[in-house]
This record gives sequence, structure tokens and C-alpha cells, in this order.
Amino acid sequence: MDALTPHEITALFLALGLLLATARGLGELAQRYNLPSVLGEISAGILWGPTIFGALAPDWHTFLFPRTGGGALAFDGLTTLAIVLFLLVAGMEVDLSTVWRQGKTALWVALAGMLLPFSLGFAAAWWTPGLVGYQAPAPPLPFALFMATALSISALPIIAKILMDLNIYRSDLGVTIIAAAVFNDLLGWLVFAVILGMIGAGHGMPLEHTLWITLAFTAAMLTIIPWCLHRVLPWIQAHTTWPGGVLGFALSVCLVSAAFTEWIGIHAIFGSFLAGVALGHSSHLRERTRATIDQFVSFIFAPLFFASIGLKVNFVENFNVLLTLTILILALSGKVIGSALGGRAGGLTRRDSIGVGFGMSAQGTMGIILGVLALQLELISNEVFVSLVVMALITSLVSGPALQRILHLKKPRRFIDFLQPQGFITCLEATDRWEAIRELSRNIAPYAGLDVGVVSAAVLSRERLMATGIGEGVAVPHARLPGLMTPIVAIGLSPTGIEFDAPDGSPSHIVCLILTPHNDNGAQLEILADIATTFKKPQLRDKTLTVNGFTEFLALVRSGEPT
Repeated sequence: MDALTPHEITALFLALGLLLATARGLGELAQRYNLPSVLGEISAGILWGPTIFGALAPDWHTFLFPRTGGGALAFDGLTTLAIVLFLLVAGMEVDLSTVWRQGKTALWVALAGMLLPFSLGFAAAWWTPGLVGYQAPAPPLPFALFMATALSISALPIIAKILMDLNIYRSDLGVTIIAAAVFNDLLGWLVFAVILGMIGAGHGMPLEHTLWITLAFTAAMLTIIPWCLHRVLPWIQAHTTWPGGVLGFALSVCLVSAAFTEWIGIHAIFGSFLAGVALGHSSHLRERTRATIDQFVSFIFAPLFFASIGLKVNFVENFNVLLTLTILILALSGKVIGSALGGRAGGLTRRDSIGVGFGMSAQGTMGIILGVLALQLELISNEVFVSLVVMALITSLVSGPALQRILHLKKPRRFIDFLQPQGFITCLEATDRWEAIRELSRNIAPYAGLDVGVVSAAVLSRERLMATGIGEGVAVPHARLPGLMTPIVAIGLSPTGIEFDAPDGSPSHIVCLILTPHNDNGAQLEILADIATTFKKPQLRDKTLTVNGFTEFLALVRSGEPT
């Protein structure tokens, strides 16, 4: 039996470790600046790929990421498993009931939002193929259908994340966008399944057999299979160890479904996506189980897959500005205009329709996945692949801010976004609230570029008007200052407690000093509300008093519960 050599195992594990660490690090950095994590993860692959690392150290690059041999096969198998599991998670986010609840509005948005960009993409690829990067010997019809699909599909996970960030995921408009994206994705994957059958990507099964089996399988996974899983899940939860039993069952369904669609000539990811839809439809699948699967995949396997994208081609050598602009304009204009027209036909207002158009325009992960598969099947060139990746990232970056601006939305501000290491004191020396305010002011004023006396005087003046102890051991002294450009938060911990005249009479152990610009547009109120909500849990307050520094505190608050 063939096996990896010690040399190949060393290279494989080292490559995976470096790639995962870099992808997670850059993904977190991207999120810190309100960018999709996939942007950082792909950047990690570009860093380690032929674009940068391969150009600087070609021998080391060949050692870590070989193109041939057992190590290359093992790496390819792992990334294939990663994308199969990622599509399982994407499918679990699909709630079919939302499509029916939103009725004609979601249906109009989905159909028009796919039909217009699909038509534009197909027309461009069929009548002027050179304009969108066609290169022989790729078959013209599958190429045109692929370009049409790639320009018209939406990225459901990215859209859901954008709507959650904007706090409109559960609103009528948010549900309409999600429902339309669900329907859009299902149509897109069905068309892509047809393309795979046309180019014979499977096991030589005749195209007509592949098509009718695919349609029958899709119908079963949307009707009969969810009904069966809904009845099996309670038995599994009752007779197996939680969450291991349910996790094992969910992954088994995913892999069997993926194997079936691969066998009939459709890529495995189509089967895993439908498996996720079927599993996610059951109300017996607990939220904690969903979250466990999501975290397991999204923080380990997904970063590896998206980082591997950067390893495939040299993004500098294959970047074509004209081609990228053409694909971007076709995708963005077609998606926004089509979805907006669908929204108007479905009865939405003009502003909401445009908002829906930009909400549907994010193509992120799904567009990139389609590009990866098309590149593997030699349906597109390296230049087209790079352009599709850039287009998918740009549409994902544009979608959220555009939606926010059109609908006049504000992203909720969290106090930790304005908290700096210099402004965190683990043990206040002060014994009364006046000294506590002066101590925190001395720490944070230099960072803000303000005079210590001015800061402390403003906060003390506000404190004399009304005490800022809010109860349960928390105090929020604050002031608005002219000349301050952005809010600043400082936090001091007092194990013994400081009297801030709280309504419940309790001393304050957590003192949060909040400085906001004179014209703060509600920033102060949002930060105050966030602090009150964050420290509502007694366990979190108790754990806060035991942290050893800023990093531990930040980790505690971000996790939402004591570890």
C-alpha cells in the first residue's frame, strides 16, 4: 500500500500549520477593520503562494506546497474535504420556510436578481467571449453558462453576516434578502450541476441521466429527506452522547450525500450543500449543535480552503485590469439592477428595492468556490480565475456599506471598539469616585491628545450633576469634549469597590470612563447601553475582576461568557 514518506508528512504538516495560522491571523485582522474574514484568508494564500513566497524562496515553496506526489494529493484531498464541509455549513443557514413566508416579493427579487446578471454574463461570454477571457479549448457553451452563473449567484453566508452586522437580519427586509438569496443559490447550483454534466466531469454517465437524477435528488433533499431527518434526530439525541452523536450523524449525511453527487457527475459540494439544507430544516437540530459545527468548520477547514486559493496562481502575473473591470461591472450592475427591479415588482419602495439590490450583490464565497472548480476543470484561464476572485471580494466589500448608506442604518458601536490598552487599569488606587475619575483621566488623556485637567474637569463636572453608578457594581462616568474626533473608553477595576451612588446602593467594582465628541450623534448612548448589556451577567462581572490585563479582558468580553 502506498503511503506518504516522512519527508512528505513533514512538509504537509508544516504547510498546513503555517497556512492555518496565517489565515486565521489575517482573517481576524480583516474582521477587526469590518472586512470579510475571507479577504484575510485568501491574502494568507497569496502570501504563501507563487505570488510572494514562491517568488522570494522558490525552493522552500516547492518543498512546502509541491505540485506533484503524495503530499500534493493529500493536500488536495484535505482542501476538497474542507470545501465540502463548508458547503454543509452554508446549507444549514438556508431556511426554506423563509422563501414561502416572503411569498412573491422574495420570488421576484430572486428571479430578477438572477435573470438579469445571468443574461448579461451569457450574452457577453457567447457573443464576445474574448471580452470575458475565453480561451480555447474550453467548450464555448459550458463556458458561457459558467460565466453567467458566476456573475449571478449570491453568497448566502456573506449576506447573512452583513445583515447580522447591520442588525436587520430579523427585519422584514432582511428576511426578504435572505429568502431571495436562498432561492438564488439553489438555482445557481442547479445550473452549475448542468454545466458539470455537460463537460463530463463525473464518471461518464450520459448527460440526460445526470440531469434527471440531479433533479430527483434535489427534490428529495428538499422534501422527503428533511422529513426523515426531522424524525430521526430526536432518537439520535436521546440514545447517543451529545453533541458527538449528532455531529457524527450530520457529517455522515454530508459525506454520503457528497459522494452520491460526485458519482452521478456533479461535484461533491452540491451534495453537501443540499445535505446542509435538509439538516438545517429540522427544528430538532439544536442551536448549540449548529454553532459547534459552524465553529469547527469555519475556524479550521474554511480558512484552509480559502487560503489554498492563493496557492493556485500568481495573482500579480495573471491580474488583467480590463478583464477584472469588465467582470466586476457586469456582476455588480446586473445583480443590483435586477434585484432592485424585482423588489419594485414585489411591492417594495424605491429605497428598499435599491437596498435589496446591494444586499443581494455580495458574491464572496460562492463566486470564489465556483471559480476554483472551473479552474480545476480547465473551463477558465488563470486570468479569469483571478478576476472572479477579485470581483467576488469587491462585491462583498461594497454590499454592506452601500446597504447601510441607502437605508440610513448605523452599525451598533461597542465599547471595546474604543478601549485602548493604555486605558485599562487592573487595580485602581483610588478609594473614592473623584480620585477614580482623575486616575482614569491621567491614563487616557495623553492618548487622546488632550489636557489631563480639561478631561478630568469635564467628567467631574458631569459627575456632580448626577452620579453615574448604574448598579450591580458598574459605574459609567462620562463627558462630551470639544475637539475630540472619536469616542474613547477607559476602564478601571476596583476589587474593594468605590462608592458611585448607584441606585441599588452597591459599590462599583468596574468603572468605565467614556469620552465622546461634543457632537457625538448618539455614540455616548450606544456605548452606555452596550456596557450595561455586557456586564448584566454576574458571572462575567466576577470574572472581569480576576483578569490580569487588557488582553485577558478583551478575550473575556468578546467570548461573551467566562471561560
